[in-house]
Amino acid sequence: MVVETPKAFAPGESPLERLPVEILDEVIAQLALDSQPSAYTPRNVDLISCLLTSRTIHVATINTLYSHITIPHSSIFSKFLTHVTEHPGLGTIVKRLDLSHFTSIGLGRSRQVNSEVQNMTSKTLYNCLDLTPAIQEVLLQENLDDDIDENVLCKLFYGLPKLRAVDFCASSSKPFAESFTSAATGLADVPLNLNIRRLGLHECFTLPSTVFETLLPRLPYLTHLDVSHTRITDDALASIPESASLSHLNLGRCTQISGRGVVDFLINHPAAKSLVFLNLSCDIARYRLLWEADVERLLPALPTTLKSLNLNGAKIRRWHAPLLLPLTKHLEELSLASADLSVQDINSFFRPASPSTSPTREPATPEAPSQPWAPPTLHYLDLSSIPAITQSSLFSTSCTLLSPSTCPLEVIELGDKAISSLRECRNTNKRLGWVVKELGRRGWYVRDSNAAGGNQGGRRSWKMGAMWWGMRKCPVAWGEVGGLYGHYMFKK
Repeated sequence: MVVETPKAFAPGESPLERLPVEILDEVIAQLALDSQPSAYTPRNVDLISCLLTSRTIHVATINTLYSHITIPHSSIFSKFLTHVTEHPGLGTIVKRLDLSHFTSIGLGRSRQVNSEVQNMTSKTLYNCLDLTPAIQEVLLQENLDDDIDENVLCKLFYGLPKLRAVDFCASSSKPFAESFTSAATGLADVPLNLNIRRLGLHECFTLPSTVFETLLPRLPYLTHLDVSHTRITDDALASIPESASLSHLNLGRCTQISGRGVVDFLINHPAAKSLVFLNLSCDIARYRLLWEADVERLLPALPTTLKSLNLNGAKIRRWHAPLLLPLTKHLEELSLASADLSVQDINSFFRPASPSTSPTREPATPEAPSQPWAPPTLHYLDLSSIPAITQSSLFSTSCTLLSPSTCPLEVIELGDKAISSLRECRNTNKRLGWVVKELGRRGWYVRDSNAAGGNQGGRRSWKMGAMWWGMRKCPVAWGEVGGLYGHYMFKK
């Protein structure tokens, strides 16, 4: 004999189901895992189970599942496109289309074979955008550059009124550059401002300068701009509308801009008054952006809102150290690769310098205003390619960088030679409480999480989900970093 236990609640009457829709959506959203795609293993298994729970939970789960769509392979894209074509209502739920992980590797296909399959083409990508009219963020990258044609670009610029962020990371093929140029030319003929607030053109080095001179003046709400390694010019930079309010600006490795033009923009343009992330790095083997005079003008004018500053390759001399000192009281990341600084200069960031160790200042350099001593806020310091910073100088008693007194400092980026030497000093590293970590082309000396002041956590709101220190690509959407974006942000 089977005895049925009476149900505690009638269908749709459980406390969870009776929650207000807004709260229920937030509860279900906690089950969504912001994890990176891993081969073909299922993701968000808990959410899939919720689809079978009840009608009320099913609706809330659908909203969460389709809010952020991540596409790692063309076959998954094809399935998604087919599904939203058959059920157009689902397309209106999509807020983010993430193709930053998209690749044909692992499918046993080359790019040519992948194009013959016709799952991901410029036509299907356009259809996907057309079926997601409420989309707010589109994350693209170089593996798709041949599929980003003029129609797709026009759809992104004109046809999606709620679009706020778009990233074209490392797209540089000839068809992409030609399509982007044509779309920008069409934009010049239309008196239209764009609603895009966060724009990523990182490593899009084939785009002509005229593209930036046409596009940037039409972005009055711009907050994030990544044009690293592009042909942006001084005129294009100055054309950013005064109504913009930039918090993130990446001008690293741009050879068509001048130090004077950049400094003028940062000092005088209303859009640059509340920066949080600023990258002005350069490859000194090809081009130096900031010379001594530029550095002397720039450093005193930088806003106190700044948390990350990259001056790699700038002509920083010993007498600039007092100008850098006030910045260390609010910066969390500071990159000074190739600077002409001594160990004593860098020590001065973490302890008051005695008069005998103060750097000799050239007469033409203005004196930095005297400030009461306050501890630094630095968590990350890039000292690569500084001749004075070696394995032996770091271990010297005259260097305070590795001592507990420099907390919250937890990451020091170093060049290949220094990292190779430190890698061999396992016992000393353990005794000092520091470890060597490497990824791609980069190497870091990191305070051990078990040591005093170690492992303080790298999550910050201005990083938009990135956990590591020293990012070189500007994020345009909140989320865990991986795929090609992770490569350009932390490996290169």
